[in-house]
Amino acid sequence: MNTSKTDEQFKSVMAESRSIFAKKLHDYGASWRILRPESLTDQLFIKAKRIRSLEMKKESLVGEGIRPEFIGLINYGIIGLIQLEEGFADNVDKTADEALKLYDKYADEALNLMIRKNHDYDEAWRGMRVSSYTDFILTKLNRIKEIEDLGGKTIVSEGIDSNYMDIINYSVFGAIKLKED
Repeated sequence: MNTSKTDEQFKSVMAESRSIFAKKLHDYGASWRILRPESLTDQLFIKAKRIRSLEMKKESLVGEGIRPEFIGLINYGIIGLIQLEEGFADNVDKTADEALKLYDKYADEALNLMIRKNHDYDEAWRGMRVSSYTDFILTKLNRIKEIEDLGGKTIVSEGIDSNYMDIINYSVFGAIKLKED
C-alpha cells in the first residue's frame, strides 16, 4: 500500500479541479450561488448520467470525455457543500476570493476524509472499476434526492454533506484512474 502516492495523486486532481473552478469564477462569477439544493443535485445527476452513458456507448458525439465530467462532479460537489453551509442566494453574493476560500476549505476536508478512509479500506479503490465509481455516485445522488424529498429529516442515514463528500472522493478516484490508463 502506497498511500503517499494516493495522497499526491489526490492533491494533483484537486489542484486541477481548483484551477478550472477559478477560471470559471473569472468567466461567470459565482453564478452557482443561485442554485437551490434540488437544482444542484440535478446538475450533479446530469454529469453522472453522462459519464454512465459514455461508459456504455464508448463514444462521445460532443467531443468531451469522461474525465472532464469527473472534474465537474468534484467542483459541483464542493459547490454543494458550500451551498449547504451558506444557503442559496437570489444574487451572486460571493467574490472570487471568497468562493475560492470556501472551495479550499471543502477540498481540504475531502482530502482528510479520503486519507482516513483510505487507511481503513487499505487502497481498495485501486482494485475497483471506474464504472463502479459512476454507479456509486449515481446511488449517492439518488440518496440525496430522497433526503431532499424528506426535507433533510433522516432516521439513521448520513446527511447530504456526507454524500457530497463521497461523490467528490469517487470522482477524484475516477480522474486518477483515467489518467493512469
